Amino acid sequence: MKPLIVASTRPELIKLSPVMREFDRRGVKYVFVTTGQHYDKLLFKTFIDDLELREPDYDIKVGSGSQAYQTSLAMVELEKIMEGEKPDVTIAEGDTNSVLSTSLAAVKLHMPFAHVEAGLRSYDRNMPEEINRILADHCSEALFAPTEKAALNLINEAIPPKKIHIVGNTVVDATLQNLAIARRKSRILEKFPKEYLVLTLHRAENVDSYKTLKGIVDALTKIKENIIFPVHPRTEKMLQKFKLLDRLKKKFLIQPLGYLDFILLLSRAKAVLTDSGGIQEEAVILKVPCITLRNTTERPETVEAGGNVLAGVEGSRILEKVDLVLNDRKLYKKMRRAKNPFGDGKTGKRIVKILLEKHEKGELEISSPDFTQGFWKREFIAVDSKLHGKKIRNLNFDVLKIIENEREKYPYEDAKLKRGQVIEILRR
Repeated sequence: MKPLIVASTRPELIKLSPVMREFDRRGVKYVFVTTGQHYDKLLFKTFIDDLELREPDYDIKVGSGSQAYQTSLAMVELEKIMEGEKPDVTIAEGDTNSVLSTSLAAVKLHMPFAHVEAGLRSYDRNMPEEINRILADHCSEALFAPTEKAALNLINEAIPPKKIHIVGNTVVDATLQNLAIARRKSRILEKFPKEYLVLTLHRAENVDSYKTLKGIVDALTKIKENIIFPVHPRTEKMLQKFKLLDRLKKKFLIQPLGYLDFILLLSRAKAVLTDSGGIQEEAVILKVPCITLRNTTERPETVEAGGNVLAGVEGSRILEKVDLVLNDRKLYKKMRRAKNPFGDGKTGKRIVKILLEKHEKGELEISSPDFTQGFWKREFIAVDSKLHGKKIRNLNFDVLKIIENEREKYPYEDAKLKRGQVIEILRR
């Protein structure tokens, strides 16, 4: 098997590192490509060194630019690489422009694409990432969903269950593996007080709008806690443009950190304020209360688990949520004890195992349906005495979902049907 892996940003590299390590462990040689979307050395090259991964085989060097520029240039160059390398499967993770380019280039060449972290939905189409993740999922032959909720999102968009695999999230693997390394190597904690909050801010909808960014800065200046703020270069540029940077001088503004330094800093924080999707996950894994500076999240499991609260982007609401989390001791302890909903740290191994098995069986192919014997139909049927006790795997039709007590459940193959349930099925 010859995989091609595309990882172009810090979060993508971190979350795909367990998959890359597992391929290495199994002796499977893969092609490693970056589109260069994070072109600053501190935001990409440093992470390769931190994670002890090899240099990419190809660096497209897209750099900065508009959404259309980044996406189109990456597609053109990725197409050339894919045609030359002829991979058996192309793998990408997440929801960036790079992931969209990768999925489109692969599917247009009739090459199977595997999407790690499939099925996440914020339902906010003002976020470019939401469009990216929807399109990437619908280009995929193998979709690795982190949770049952994410898998149900895919089924509700008419993606067949046979393409979907609930595997957990590789962020758990990466966080647990790399925190141990960070504790040995990093000295970042020596630079700061014992108690602090961590802040990260980078999303376009937050930093490109003067009104939104000013509201966030207004709130930050009123928080009395120590705040350590590794400033993303793009965020710093916009703070300077809007003449807001000087207002944050009393906070601990620092340059972007290497991954090991950051994960250690986060692990010891009193709480984190962020607009990052990945950090919402890392925070709940590390038992650090998370306050998300957004109105929506594609990681609702972190909120449902009790480790994350949505604060929005208005200054008054942010202050209200920060005050609530830090001063309501009962809530704070509950957030510290929130159960990680993303798996057991073996997701990378599961993904590689599934891909290798699908490749052996010839299931990593883009095939056309045959409707000469009739069209597929989606139907709802009640589980009766004939179906009661039967396993999903033993039925002669595909089960898309199980509905029990008005709650949707994923149709795991070993699940046994029970009277009172309703199942949505697909058959000719």
